[in-house]
Amino acid sequence: MECDSYRLVDAGNGRKLEQFGAFLLDRPCAQAVWKPRLPESEWRRADASFTREGGTGWSFRSAMPQSWPVCIEGFVFELRCTDFGHVGVFPEQVASWRWLASRGRSLGSGAGSVSVLNLFAYSGGATLAAARAGFPVCHLDASPKMCSWASRNAAANGLDGAPIRWICDDVRKFLRREQRRGHTYGGILLDPPSYGRGRRQELFKIDSDLLDLLDLCRSILDPAPRFVFLSCHTPGYTPLTLKHLLSQALAGLEGTIETGEMVLEGQAEVLPVPSGTFGAWGPNKESDHVA
Repeated sequence: MECDSYRLVDAGNGRKLEQFGAFLLDRPCAQAVWKPRLPESEWRRADASFTREGGTGWSFRSAMPQSWPVCIEGFVFELRCTDFGHVGVFPEQVASWRWLASRGRSLGSGAGSVSVLNLFAYSGGATLAAARAGFPVCHLDASPKMCSWASRNAAANGLDGAPIRWICDDVRKFLRREQRRGHTYGGILLDPPSYGRGRRQELFKIDSDLLDLLDLCRSILDPAPRFVFLSCHTPGYTPLTLKHLLSQALAGLEGTIETGEMVLEGQAEVLPVPSGTFGAWGPNKESDHVA
């Protein structure tokens, strides 16, 4: 399989056109408020289009398989057209995977002693990146379907034998249980949704629950943690907002916070698409940048 087999083809008029392996997909993108570069005829070539207006759902120009593979940043992912318009991977997270790889390289064989917790772990992109970098990983998501999906992705990348714990649970319940048990982690990754439900329909709303969540994360960090990486797709959560949140949650820990936008990028002529924000904390002596 060609690697990488993902590319941003175009964006504009509130949409984005992306090549995922063998298939071209047209999906909503609220941030793309500019004009598309390509003519409408090129957009009509999409194998599938998703809309949230009127008849919400997918429409298909041609027959597509239930699932298909794509390679992004050297990782193979199983993709499928879900009811929510997602396909099983967020390519804008590539920068965080590279950052994890650089952390693993800087620690060398010591990465094996740094336990990493990946919260709201979805289909496992960050889990795969952390495991390949040499970290033992606890992968946590509330959806049994997504945990199974992520496990298949690990197997597809030869990581089914890696030290990965697959946990399906509500994030806050799990963190409180780890706190009671005295379990700690050297690195935490979290990509909280704007709104979500736990395994037993526990409600999570980022506006009211993120502060408590970050406090729980702080309570289970090792005494000398290696990193915390917070990403967010919720409108209004700017890089400065994430910096303030992390600086308060990690007060007292000597380190540096790097923040910025996550973006989807295509060829030079394609306008990059802002796709969320990130905040990355690490000890002062570690200077790898998210790029």
